[in-house]
Amino acid sequence: MNQGNETTSVAQDGQAAFIGLAPLMRQAFSGVDLKPLGAALIERSERNPRDAHTLMDLSTVLQLTGNRDIALATQAHALEMQQIYRVPAATGTPGIRLLAIMAPGDLMANTPLEFLLEESDVTLDMLYLTPGMDSIPELPDHDVLFVAIGESDENRALLEQLTEVTRHWPRPVLNAPDRIANLSRDRACSLLQGAPGIEIPKSVRIPRETLEQIGRDALPIGEVIGDGSFPIIVRPVGSHAGHGLEKIDSPHDIAAYLQGMPHAEFYVARFVDYRGADGLFRKYRIILIEGRPYVSHMAISSHWMIHYLNAGMTDSAEKRAEEARFMAGFDDEFAPRHAQAFQAITERLGLDYVGLDCGETADGKLLIFEADSDMIVHAMDPVDMFPYKQPQMRKLFAAFRTMLGNAAMRSNEAI
Repeated sequence: MNQGNETTSVAQDGQAAFIGLAPLMRQAFSGVDLKPLGAALIERSERNPRDAHTLMDLSTVLQLTGNRDIALATQAHALEMQQIYRVPAATGTPGIRLLAIMAPGDLMANTPLEFLLEESDVTLDMLYLTPGMDSIPELPDHDVLFVAIGESDENRALLEQLTEVTRHWPRPVLNAPDRIANLSRDRACSLLQGAPGIEIPKSVRIPRETLEQIGRDALPIGEVIGDGSFPIIVRPVGSHAGHGLEKIDSPHDIAAYLQGMPHAEFYVARFVDYRGADGLFRKYRIILIEGRPYVSHMAISSHWMIHYLNAGMTDSAEKRAEEARFMAGFDDEFAPRHAQAFQAITERLGLDYVGLDCGETADGKLLIFEADSDMIVHAMDPVDMFPYKQPQMRKLFAAFRTMLGNAAMRSNEAI
């Protein structure tokens, strides 16, 4: 994979303005019906079949309206015509020029840079690459390169290719691809196990046949995970947002679980009961930026498997009040309480930007559920219901902008 010459041209003539992910998801999040816009984008693409901007926006609308397969096919068609898409700086005077390397895929395939850079002075150029490419297309000039590709089986070959390419990149590189590749559940677990202040159950990737053996009592679970017994957590490899994730209480429950799961491989780990003294579970999304923790959200539920949208946060003023208190005291309470853990995570993962979904154990350790560089982080929650979130998200976004500025400064010093 060879790097092409630099150029400022990122779009073809006659294309409509690129809308981008953040404005479209904001509309969907606020309840706007995107189907009329989708119909308009289809009509526009029929008038100009070479309009890659329209096709990329149509792909996003299709994903947001539940048409994933058609969306990805539309995205692939757009990328055949154009690989670089620009989101201009929101301010009148552009500051940093950021080039992000991205992979084709759904809304969780890459770091959500468009949300992190809303209302900023950063010009974002998104370069989409696929495995096996012989060369990188001509690039826009930039101050910093950010590898936004998320870890997955589909992206592993691309991350491997980029490791050598980015090692000799002429600009500072944030989130090295070989470090991103270590964020698979089993690799991240191996890196973080035994770190001070951290609890992370051993996560093992096994074929379906092994899980079937466990279900028949032909293979003890302790021989697989090594650090516990039932109940266990099982999920298909490559699943996100809790799809296919279940707690299995005994070997006899595995056969029923597998009936609805056609997948070939699974992750298994022991279940950790992390409920608080009041019987409720609390899950935190923390973003580490240059090693410093920033809170994105806190979800509270009576069920162990928590997602913010299903935790009833909009229905409970009491839960929102607790989240508000948590955010207000984060820098003085939660962050210093787990400072040793955050430092260990930063050192062992070696990433400039990484997200954590985590909880707390009864003995006060930071319980890691997942570490990823592509977790959704946004400021789309309604301000009237979540007024306390805006200051925290502005702090997080400002830290991201500072990280870019620090990297750009290193580039200037090297010249």
